[in-house]
Amino acid sequence: MQDVRTTGIPVMDPSAVEPRRPGSPLWRATVALTKAELRNFFRNKMQLTFVLLFPILLLVVFASLFSGSVKVGDETVPLKQLMMAGIIAAGVMSTGFQGVAIDIVLERDKGMIRRLATAPMPRAAYFIAKIVRVLVTTFVEVAILLSISVFAYHLPLPGTGARWLTFGWVILLGTFACTLMGMAWAGVIPSGPAATPMTTPIFLVLQFISGVFITLSDTPKWMLFVGELFPLKWMAQGLRSVFLPDVMKYGEPRHSWELATGAIVMGAWVVFGTFVTWRTFKWRGPKVI
Repeated sequence: MQDVRTTGIPVMDPSAVEPRRPGSPLWRATVALTKAELRNFFRNKMQLTFVLLFPILLLVVFASLFSGSVKVGDETVPLKQLMMAGIIAAGVMSTGFQGVAIDIVLERDKGMIRRLATAPMPRAAYFIAKIVRVLVTTFVEVAILLSISVFAYHLPLPGTGARWLTFGWVILLGTFACTLMGMAWAGVIPSGPAATPMTTPIFLVLQFISGVFITLSDTPKWMLFVGELFPLKWMAQGLRSVFLPDVMKYGEPRHSWELATGAIVMGAWVVFGTFVTWRTFKWRGPKVI
């Protein structure tokens, strides 16, 4: 409302002014985009199948097929128990690296990222929303894999608080590392049709050279070196330290869980992935005007 004082100048009535919505623009944009990300993810049957359900299928198939055991010292561990820790790590990489890289490239080709870039919102909200979505879906993925492992295949839960703490930081740091790795890789992929062929083979190869399905002691040294450059190997090894008897560390290549080294490598991927994403991220696809 306006009134006219003796000067004749219109004055805005303060009670008629719409109050500002609480929170910063970054916060409001992040919340809105995160809701959209989660809604779209769980409605997309392809994403649910290849990102969320594929590791679950791997767990069921491999745990059902392999019935042998591995012996280190006086300790014997079922082979399926050894593999489950690695498959949980693969589930984290599936939601982080594979899901994010393919998702970003497809959105870029459709012009969705371009529209967001021209909208009156902080661009950082787009990346934060992606990370939050990955954190939520990773929690769901890990909860399902852990439940199947415990109730169907009798995987023992961590018995100490220290092991639960290791479980938490390995999953959290691994999620950030794989997500930033996926964002960085999206900048390399030229178009939507190339997204899956350029992403899925990398994910599959890393599973075989990172100790997800086979023991690393049987891996050629050059493959072991390549695997050690990426987060999946360190996530799988860190989770084995959580779920397996401590003597099983002597079955690792350096006879140690190397948790500190794993934290350094995964942390380095967070930094490196952030830098590469900042330098190479494309807001417009090749066919977007």
